[in-house]
Amino acid sequence: MKIATWNVNSIRTRKDHLLQWLQTHPVDILCLQETKVIDKDFPRLFFEDMGYHLYIYGQKAYNGVAILSKTPLESVHFGFSGILNTEQAQNFDEQKRVLTAIVNGIAIVNLYVPNGSSIDSDKYQYKLKWLNYLKDYLKILLTQTEKICICGDFNIALEDIDIHNPKNRETHIMASDAERQALQSILELGFQDAFRKFTTEGGQFSWWDYRQASFRRNSGWRIDTHYLTLPLYEVASNSIIDKIPRTWEQPSDHTPVILTLDSITGA
Repeated sequence: MKIATWNVNSIRTRKDHLLQWLQTHPVDILCLQETKVIDKDFPRLFFEDMGYHLYIYGQKAYNGVAILSKTPLESVHFGFSGILNTEQAQNFDEQKRVLTAIVNGIAIVNLYVPNGSSIDSDKYQYKLKWLNYLKDYLKILLTQTEKICICGDFNIALEDIDIHNPKNRETHIMASDAERQALQSILELGFQDAFRKFTTEGGQFSWWDYRQASFRRNSGWRIDTHYLTLPLYEVASNSIIDKIPRTWEQPSDHTPVILTLDSITGA
């Protein structure tokens, strides 16, 4: 099974990029973030014609997540409210950032983690609260299944090796101590970084700012990945960052990350 994650930074702008990429990378599951479109305006027919089932959770101009799957998904939950039906969940779900479903016995949790804006902003505090609530969400999910893949745009570089230049990273969103601690607390529930199972060197990034020729200079950050519970981590056979779409005309600032899982007993 191949599971890819890609922040497309507008599905309508990047539709042709996705169609081109899927022609050569017909993955089983494609998790998209920042689709920036309400559900009825998602260009679904193009992808359905390629044999994908679509599950869409979007909003106008901002945020939005979707899952494209070759196999129909089960137990699809839109937002935190699908599992944690509380007032706080409903408040967080005003921003469409979480989509969870089961396929072949595996829970796929597609996430678009808030950016945070700046560490002295209200949006930064919102991000930390959101991450704390994500931890509660995953605690409940772990009581239902031991096979979970959380993937997407985490907007956090967990280690200095995940940043082209970590100087002064403590004062930078996506690398501050509080953000890293929040993500690490989530991983301590039993998740491991699939990409780092296969690649330990630096210089491997999934996002490059549009400014300052960042991609040409490889001045990037690794903020898109798959985190796996142990039963999945043990059967992960590859994880790669495909930089090619970032070279195309008018690309997303992110590029796809692909995970390969071997067969799973009992799935």
